[in-house]
Amino acid sequence: MQRRSLLLGTLALPASLAARAGGAGLPIRLIVPYAAGGPLDLTARVLAEQAGDALGRPVIVENKPGAGGNIGCELVAKAAPDGATIGIAAVATHAINPWLFRNMPFDAGKDFAPITQMARVPNVLVMNADSVRRRRIDTLADLIAYARKHPGQLNYGSGGNGSAGHLAGEMFKQGADIFVVHIPYNGGSPAQLALLSGQVDFNIDNLATAAANIQSGRLKPLAVTTARRSPLLPGVPAMAETLPGFEVDTWWGLVAPAGTPRKAIARLNAAFTAALRAPATQKRFAQLMAEPVPTTPEQFGQFMARERARYESVVKRSGAQVD
Repeated sequence: MQRRSLLLGTLALPASLAARAGGAGLPIRLIVPYAAGGPLDLTARVLAEQAGDALGRPVIVENKPGAGGNIGCELVAKAAPDGATIGIAAVATHAINPWLFRNMPFDAGKDFAPITQMARVPNVLVMNADSVRRRRIDTLADLIAYARKHPGQLNYGSGGNGSAGHLAGEMFKQGADIFVVHIPYNGGSPAQLALLSGQVDFNIDNLATAAANIQSGRLKPLAVTTARRSPLLPGVPAMAETLPGFEVDTWWGLVAPAGTPRKAIARLNAAFTAALRAPATQKRFAQLMAEPVPTTPEQFGQFMARERARYESVVKRSGAQVD
């Protein structure tokens, strides 16, 4: 009994004290800034087990949702830079939110040390199957032609003003030179229900969320938003085939607090990129409609900087703002 109490007391040591003690065998916190059960959370849990084995330390996933992911990311940004706390950086938290929120609790470009990109998921433009039949729309070109002939008569839904689905829709409108009405909902699930019930005509959603209803025939995929066709939907064209240069996808990766020692970042990168390349990981990610994307820390940092620069103009053109 005394031995058990001693062990529990050791595991409860603060991360900073654990680092000073060497940290061997003590847990690493992996903070997911979204609720449990979504693709980001599930992929984090897949990697945590494998990377923990390589690191010789358990990786414990903690969900800290709220404020569009800002609450969880703030915890990472303000944690001790000792390698004991890492977190998920996503397109919303590190590319969109810096321009969407008036008061950000962290600097997405300065307060984090990149470790590796984890995954990307194609977005897909999906239409309500009844709307497709009623309007005789079979392709993305058909949708664009219909929208040009009937300006303002089509609408699309999203998980809210400034959400990834909203901004992808704005980019589509601008690229196709069409006018369709945006209808924001309070989250991705209500937006999908609105599409399924026919309240809106189309959404641009991530494939992981839309896949089940595509497979059931309730939604028709017109195009994926990646630069090339996705092996997950090989028969569905890429938007770029109709609108050259169009490319949007959902991505996420791992970061640590700025100032984390390079040796710690290198160890974390080696463990997590090896886990991303493992066949079991690739199989599980495929089931989640996600593609593993192992990178160097430098590559992930450069990628996030490019994404922030790209979304700055998109958010400003949309007019979306969160106080």
